[in-house]
Amino acid sequence: SLPYHIGNGWFGGLLPATVFALSAYKGDIYYGLWYPVVIAAITLVIGMIFVKDTLGTDLHAKE
Repeated sequence: SLPYHIGNGWFGGLLPATVFALSAYKGDIYYGLWYPVVIAAITLVIGMIFVKDTLGTDLHAKE
């Protein structure tokens, strides 16, 4: 539950304010879109590193 609330609360909740601040700082309305793109890329990299591959394994088998 904690990772879910951190993801939704901090990154999702502060997304509009962060995007607006970045856009206002640079003066480009599309510059703020880099924030969600970077967060998504970081999430993809972390997921690829730490999520275990289950291809070809029986998920219902008892260990």
